[in-house]
Amino acid sequence: MAKRGKQWKAWKAKVDITTKHSVEDAVRLVKELSYSKFVWSCELHVKTSANPKYNDQIIRWTVVLPHGTWKTVRVAAFVADDKREEAKAAWADIVWNVEIIEAVNQGTMDFDVLIATPDMMRDLAQVAKALWPKWLMPSPKAGTVSPNITQTISEIKKWRVEFKLDKTWNVHVLIWKLDFEDQQLQENYRALMQALNEAKPSGIKGKLVEKIVLAPTMWPWVQVVS
Repeated sequence: MAKRGKQWKAWKAKVDITTKHSVEDAVRLVKELSYSKFVWSCELHVKTSANPKYNDQIIRWTVVLPHGTWKTVRVAAFVADDKREEAKAAWADIVWNVEIIEAVNQGTMDFDVLIATPDMMRDLAQVAKALWPKWLMPSPKAGTVSPNITQTISEIKKWRVEFKLDKTWNVHVLIWKLDFEDQQLQENYRALMQALNEAKPSGIKGKLVEKIVLAPTMWPWVQVVS
């Protein structure tokens, strides 16, 4: 096991990871105890009661965060010829038509998000098996299949993030850097939690959220009241 420095040990001694804090106190605590010279980022980790083995318990959704995440996202657009200029004007990093099929088959997927218009989804089906394992296949639930190319690219580039359930029943989302104002961090948190609750699958009859933690770049985490 890797050795931990004095600062990390002092940080850990001040935080009881079993104690649940209000979001206001949790944000303040994580920011106060940041001990590195670089600015920490912070993820929201949510333990759920949803089991991804069942189709009616899968979670995959998007949320527009009030203050963004600071992260740069490379967007590829798969559109018909008459939509190419619109996608370029909206600052898509890559604008593809049939070229995407060859690129994906060759393993060239130099993008973070792939969007498509509804009329192009049939053509994209032939590379779905390559895209799905990497969570790159456009989906209406993820907001990446849309006739409104300009709005979709703009939201993804600026404020929108996708969250999904992993195989351990958890949701992990990068929602801020710690140089944000406290109020900005809290508002991002509340927007995401509201979206998660709205995305509650039909197969979950009881409580969806079981545990919430703020996980900064340098562990340990701070638990939030669920």
